[in-house]
Formats: sequence, structure tokens, C-alpha cells
Amino acid sequence: MSYVAPQEFATKMIDAGESKIFMSTKDTLIRSYMAGAILALAAAFAVTIAVNTGNFLIASVLFPVGFCMLYLLGFDLLTGVFTLAPLAVIARRPGCTWGGVFRNWGLVFCGNFAGALTTAVFMAIIFTMGFSQEPNAVGQKIGQIGEARTLGYAAAGWAGLLTVFIRAVMCNWMVSTGVVAAMMSNSVSGKIMAMWMPILVFFYLGFEHSIVNMFLFPSGIMLGGEFTWFDYLAYNEIPVVFGNLVGGLTFVGGMIYATHYKTSPKRNAGYEKAPVSVPAE
Repeated sequence: MSYVAPQEFATKMIDAGESKIFMSTKDTLIRSYMAGAILALAAAFAVTIAVNTGNFLIASVLFPVGFCMLYLLGFDLLTGVFTLAPLAVIARRPGCTWGGVFRNWGLVFCGNFAGALTTAVFMAIIFTMGFSQEPNAVGQKIGQIGEARTLGYAAAGWAGLLTVFIRAVMCNWMVSTGVVAAMMSNSVSGKIMAMWMPILVFFYLGFEHSIVNMFLFPSGIMLGGEFTWFDYLAYNEIPVVFGNLVGGLTFVGGMIYATHYKTSPKRNAGYEKAPVSVPAE
């Protein structure tokens, strides 16, 4: 699988962050739109599997197919650029500024949201026969998910907001590990294997992913979920975005940068190695 050592892919991470900062507006929006649409389709796929089989583990095992597709096609998720783009500024790459990072984040957020919303509309049409019938079993489940992960958090007050935030931190710890893991190999099969593992973990444990939620909650509202856009934004999307930012930038980008790119001298660096004695013949 042509394994790439951490010291090498740490530089790749910074290169990727620099590339995203300087990417044109058109390319950034198209790539983020397609990423949001594909990941949303994978979420619909996973919910359908869970409803039809009654087994959430099977759904979790198969959900990463969407992440792998969008990554291999070179599309961008907000969770990934949260981790990569700041590294180019921290590493002082020429021309890379925080203004450029915030511009990238804003464009990717808009593109991801538009793509996820497009898929949400398409799937709502499918689940309701063009809004002419009540939602099918999958559509009803999506509405229930929306209620549980907005009103459920709201009912718990500050404890609910803390919980959704921590779930979002843990989510992008895993998702950004998937982004970085793909850099560990130069082969398609190696990239897919490396990405699959952390994405499976995040999905099965029910962590909060801002782009997946851009599909689930608007779709849930369209399908009759008893919660509002305010509930979605206030009790889920906004705290989840901030949690994803903290999780990806600290536990993945920051840690790899600190130990593999900015490696500290070894403790015996100041000592000369003892000469090796060669026994006389």
C-alpha cells in the first residue's frame, strides 16, 4: 500500500491547507457543493440500511463509502478544511493569512449546505412520492432523528448543549483522522482502508457531523418532523460547527503538526555516540 510515514504526510497536510486557501471561489464552491451532496446521499443510504435491516452496525460499516467517494474525487468538507487550512498559516507559508482561512471556511460551509440541501429535497421527494403521500418508513425515521437531536438536547438545557458540543468535537477527531489517514498511502486501496476505519467509528458512536446534519435536519423538517429551523440551528448546527472546528484543529491538525512537523530534539541529542570498539582478530 506504499505507506507514507507521519513526518512526510505532515508536510502534505500543510501543502493541502495552502492549496485550499488559494483555491478560486468557483472551484471551492463546486467542490464543497459536491462533497455536501455526496455525504448527504451516504447518510440517506445509511438510514435506509438501518431501517430496512434493523441493524445500525451494518449501516455504520457501509456509510464510509460516501466519504471515500468524495475524498477520492477531490471534493472538500468543512470538517476537513477546519483541520488543514489553519496549518498553512501556522507554518507561515507565504501569502497564507487568517483572512484567507476564514474565506475558505465560509465558502465551503455555503457549498456543503447547498449540496446537502439539494440531496435533502431530492430524497424527500422520493420518500413521499413527490410530496403526494405520507413519508415512508425511512422518511419517518429521519424526522424522528431530527426531533431527538434538537428538542432532546434543548430539553436538557446547558447539559444538552455541552453534550452536542462534545459529540461534535469527538466527531471531527475521527473524521479529520480519516482525511489525514488517506495521506498515509499512495494507492487507492490503501487510502480507502485508512479512511474507512475512523469514519465507521464516528458514525456508529452517534457523533455529530455538521455536514451530515445539513441533510438530516432540513430533510426531517420537510418530512414532517416536529421541530423548527430555529431548533435545528440553535440546538444542533451552530454548536456542532464549533465542536467540529475544535475537534479537528486540536486533536488532529494541531497534534500532528506539533509532534511530526515541529519535532523536538531527542533527549540524547547533546551527547556524542560512544565509539564502537572492534575486537582484534
